[in-house]
Amino acid sequence: MPRLIIIRGNSGSGKTTVAKALQQKFGHNCMLISQDVIRRDMLRVKDGVNTKALPLMKELLLYGRNNCEIVILEGILKASWYQSLFELAMYEFGDKIFAYYYDIPFDETVKRHQTKPNKNDFTEIDMSAWWNEKDFINLIPEKEISKDMELNDTVEYIYQDVMSS
Repeated sequence: MPRLIIIRGNSGSGKTTVAKALQQKFGHNCMLISQDVIRRDMLRVKDGVNTKALPLMKELLLYGRNNCEIVILEGILKASWYQSLFELAMYEFGDKIFAYYYDIPFDETVKRHQTKPNKNDFTEIDMSAWWNEKDFINLIPEKEISKDMELNDTVEYIYQDVMSS
């Protein structure tokens, strides 16, 4: 049975870095669905209610379910805007969903953002406008990732969680 890993949190928290490292660790037959890649790079659409990225993300989720052992879905993925995606995930993956939410203070996300190659793409003011405090899915239980968890520890934590199921 394919497994789905969901990694969510605010901008600059570390989601993409962890998702890419996990994809490398899992190796072949692991699909990464990155909200930013789909929304900003592939489609060049804005995020929000009924974003045009949502139908493609659903199709990719289904493709991953039918063709991959591990699917990683990562992004800010605001809970209310992406509820139908999470409902589809629950229907398709059942109890094989491993969800994680970066519960990190705003100042820490700003600090982390300054270490990224795209640090000049948006500002602290932009990040503040996008901020979603404790935006848990509620449909799917999410384990919290704190600011104290280092990259390698987070990757190993998620990897072991998924592999022990």
